[in-house]
Amino acid sequence: MDRSPPNQILEREIEYHEKLYAGFAQEHFARPAVRALRAHMARRVLAKTGAGRESRVLSLGCGIGDTELLLAPHVRELVGVDLSPAAVRQARQDAANLGITNARFEEGSLESVSGGFDIGKFDAIIAIFLLHHLPDSMLESAPGLIRERLAPRAAFYSLDPSRQRLSGMVGSFLFPRLMQKYQSPDERQLDPEETVEYFRRAGFSCQTSMYDFVSSPLAGLLPGWRTGYQAARAADELLVRIPGLRKLGSNFELLAWPS
Repeated sequence: MDRSPPNQILEREIEYHEKLYAGFAQEHFARPAVRALRAHMARRVLAKTGAGRESRVLSLGCGIGDTELLLAPHVRELVGVDLSPAAVRQARQDAANLGITNARFEEGSLESVSGGFDIGKFDAIIAIFLLHHLPDSMLESAPGLIRERLAPRAAFYSLDPSRQRLSGMVGSFLFPRLMQKYQSPDERQLDPEETVEYFRRAGFSCQTSMYDFVSSPLAGLLPGWRTGYQAARAADELLVRIPGLRKLGSNFELLAWPS
């Protein structure tokens, strides 16, 4: 458990992501396998949350909006929030270039969204690869803040790396430098059951499922190999259904709704 004050952790996260979004992320996320991965994530969000043409969607930790801009054509309004000014600038520019007018991006955090922004309630709130960046104290308080922004019968969806992930163990052994390149100084894997418990304490009903084994890591390692990603995704659809094995999956999904 990290003992650094939360503000120091957030400062390190911003510094890391400002460098990440200075050029590398834009190039990397535009590669074919990563685009296919993000398209799959967008479809998954819509299917899991039930968001549709009349829905307002809030994305926490939206980054440069590569998933959010794929979601926007399918919903009424999308609001993305991120701590990184560079990420928000890029997301706004990409939205303008694509002619997407129902998505807007703001600098901010979960705390500012819960108290500082007058943005109303949402039919779905998503956090793709965000929760595992939050300091422990903020992770514990996150469910309550998220609930404040959820409309009646709304849903929260998150996707994060699992602490039991087999791919993390293998990657750390075979590609330690590459793994470090894709990880900020303070991020860590999360235990699915511990994460669920935070949300249950805040009055949520929850479901968890494993998202993948190899497809997301492969897209990161070989971002230009779309065919390889698609084959890995097809294999993952089978692997995540195998009892006993699925708990070793790479990333887990959390779907939560107020009880």
